[in-house]
This record gives sequence, structure tokens and C-alpha cells, in this order.
Amino acid sequence: MVQWKAVLPLLIFYLLVFYEERASTPSCVVVPQGGVQEAVGDDPEDLKVMVVANLLLLGSKAGYLNLFFRDFYLSKFFKKSFASLKPDMLLVLGDISAEGSDLTRSEWIPVLHQFRRMLGPFLALPFYVILGDRDVGECNQLNAKSVYWVAKNFPGLDSAGCGAFEVSNISFVSLNAVALLCGNNGLRFSVEKVIERESIDLQMDIEGTTEELNELKKFGETSHNLEWRENAMSSGSGPVLLLHFPLHHTSNCSGDGVPTRSYNSLFERTEIPGSRQLVGTGPYELLHTLPPNATEYIFQALRPRIVFSAHSHRFCDRTHPDGTREVTVPAMTWNAGDDPGFVVATFRKNRGAVIISHCSLARESHILIAYISLLILFMSMIFVAKQTQHI
Repeated sequence: MVQWKAVLPLLIFYLLVFYEERASTPSCVVVPQGGVQEAVGDDPEDLKVMVVANLLLLGSKAGYLNLFFRDFYLSKFFKKSFASLKPDMLLVLGDISAEGSDLTRSEWIPVLHQFRRMLGPFLALPFYVILGDRDVGECNQLNAKSVYWVAKNFPGLDSAGCGAFEVSNISFVSLNAVALLCGNNGLRFSVEKVIERESIDLQMDIEGTTEELNELKKFGETSHNLEWRENAMSSGSGPVLLLHFPLHHTSNCSGDGVPTRSYNSLFERTEIPGSRQLVGTGPYELLHTLPPNATEYIFQALRPRIVFSAHSHRFCDRTHPDGTREVTVPAMTWNAGDDPGFVVATFRKNRGAVIISHCSLARESHILIAYISLLILFMSMIFVAKQTQHI
């Protein structure tokens, strides 16, 4: 009996470790497009990108629940995803901080440190970040100095919170989507300049340098009165576009190109219940999108190959009328919902199809139930052991 009592705590410990390892491993499902279920291979020339969003870190304002439970598991999610999926790059689509727009610069520092600790092994990979509304605030809070200060703490962002980079011959463009919601704001003009510049650069890559394009580029660098300009590129021939807010849309999320309840229940995320708004609701509601004119401007100017967006805290895969595919990335934190997740995009060589996998992570409620069950099991075995001693 003494030997059995000595082994019991060790058994419970190993059960807990085993469960934590299993629970922190992501479960990924390839999302079909156009009725075709693509197979994910291991071609070394493919680029595998892990795309996450809405980390909602609290920094020095985190309570014990976040410090010792939620943040602990979020860090494990990153480490296990890195080990099991072996991605080549990481993209973070905004809302890194839960209250970034209300933080002073000194209060931002713990959030930045926490963010880097969360990434762990991903710090050794190329990783890029875009800014969300929680990071920089809504239009009446938006100013160039604060955006520049936040942006300079993340790789690849310019003073307006935009970026353009290339990895494995795949071009990516990230835009400060918050600024595109604002009217006569200097940051919006800066973002429009980025769009115009990238549009002209893409046309130069396709058509070659011409005097007209050079003049347009010079005009775009000096003018605030940017006009929509048609380009010769076909839809899908532009860069991979990264946004925090989804583009304006009129269709539902769909599988096989047709909206269905079954697909929505499998892949879409539900709205956040009131009890889940643990870090506030944020400056903009979850259904907020870019306005129609900004959406059309982006389609006309950039002809994106695929669009990745976030903000809504749920997964969505839709195809716009011009054939552009947009994937909305779910939140990765329990602060936003009980079922966190992320997306893995595999870019095939020679501009082939982009394979999208929706990865689900353990529900907080399941983890808590497991802990409570182990505790009850432990207490029950202790009780049985004591009763046996009295016999």
C-alpha cells in the first residue's frame, strides 16, 4: 500500500504531461476550393506559412489566470505548432495587444517582451506583423507618431504601418487597414501611396519600364490626390495581400464555392459570447470590414493573388466576384473564444495553387474539464487508500 501511494502522484503527473502534450498539438484540416481537395506534399520548394491573428496580449496588466494558464498554453501552442508543422515563415495579422491603443509607450514594452517570449522558436524564422485596431486605435485616435512608434518595433513595417517583402520569390504586401477606414487622415494618404507604388511596380515587372509608368510613380510619390487607375494585370496576378480588416463582401463563407450550413458549422467560428469579452470589445465591432470603395480600389490596383485578413475572431474562406480568394484567420487566444485556431498556407512553386489548412487548437473548457477530472481522480484514489488502511 505504501508503494502504491508513492507511485500515485507520479502516475498523475505523467498523465498530466501526456495530456498537455496532446492538447497543445494543433489539428489541421485542408480546406477544399472549387470542389477540389488539394493534397499537401513535402516539396522543399514549397513555402509553408503559418498565419495567426488576435493574440490580445495584456503585458503587465495580465492577471494570474492569463499569466499561469492562458499565456502558458498560448506559448505551448506556438512551440508545438512549430515542431509539428515545420513552417518556413510566420505572419501575425494584428491585434497583438488587447489594449494597445490605450497604452503608453512604457506600457507597450511588457507587451513587446511578452510577444517575443510567445513566439519562441519562430524568432529564428522570417516573421512579419501587421497592425490591428486594438494596436493603434480607431480614426479619432490615429496619428502618425504613435503608429510609427508601434510599427518600428516590428519587422518589415514602414512609418505608416505598411510593408512589402518577398520570400521564396513570393511577393507580400501588408497594408494598415485601420487607416483605410479614416477620411481625411494623413496616414490614409500614406497607405494609398503604398498601394499606388506597389501597383506601378507590379506593372513595371509585367510590362517593363515605360516613360508613362515612371511619370505615374513620380506623381504617386508627391501627390495626395490619387486616382484609381486601371492596370493591365489579370486578377490573381499580384502579390499576397495582408490586412487586419476583411475586405467588403456580399457573400457568405462557403465550401466548394457554394454557401452551406454544414461547411459553416465546420469551418466558421461563432461570435464571441458576452462572457468571452474578457479583454473588451475593441474599437470596431467584429463584423467590421473595409468600405466598398477601398475594397474596389485594392482589387483594381493590386490584383492580389490571395488575401489574408483577421479581426472577426473566426475562420472564413470566401471567393470574391472577380475570383480573388480571401481567407479570414481566426483568433489564436482563449481571451477571444473557447476554440482558438490559425491557418497554414502552402504556396506551391511556379505560382501554383495556394493550399489552405485550418488548424484548430484545444478548447479552454476541455482543458479545464481534464484538470478537474484528474483532480477528482487523485482525490478519489487518496480517499480509497485511506479507507483501505482502516480495514
